[in-house]
Amino acid sequence: LRSMPWSAAENSAALTIAAQLLAEAQRAEDLAAWVMTEESGCYPPDLASHGIDLEGLPVVRVPKPAQVPLAAARLTHSGAFGLVVLDLTALPRLPDAHLGRLVQQARRHGTLVLCLTHKPARAPSLGSLVAVRAQVTRERRPASGFKVLVDVLKDKRRGGGWRHEEVVHGAPGLR
Repeated sequence: LRSMPWSAAENSAALTIAAQLLAEAQRAEDLAAWVMTEESGCYPPDLASHGIDLEGLPVVRVPKPAQVPLAAARLTHSGAFGLVVLDLTALPRLPDAHLGRLVQQARRHGTLVLCLTHKPARAPSLGSLVAVRAQVTRERRPASGFKVLVDVLKDKRRGGGWRHEEVVHGAPGLR
């Protein structure tokens, strides 16, 4: 799963998938970080409900959307992180130079770079260097929470067109 940007439409379960990957990284004793703008955010109680150690999760907040990939590149370049989550919901596309730098550093240091975006499946990807692109959605399941659907649109290793499904319980505010 290294160097794998994901894409998610608004009101999806992308944050659930991101939280699961963060918790998995922490269980594996990998350092993980979240990079976002000052306007965006994640709700700490939701992250904690997924078993994430909030004190062990560096959160980098930058003033402008264009600074998110730059901050992520610095974190990835350090080689200290197993996972870097980028909230790119305000950017429709990354310049190839930024994406190339992220991919190169992710490969060099074995870092998973997870890009969260808001765009429909038919919209262009962040760039041609994206290894995996997935559309993440959810369906409410009255008795068991939510069914999360990860439809892989592009996968340079396995080929696109596959799906991951699982039932999850929503954050306390969604139950």
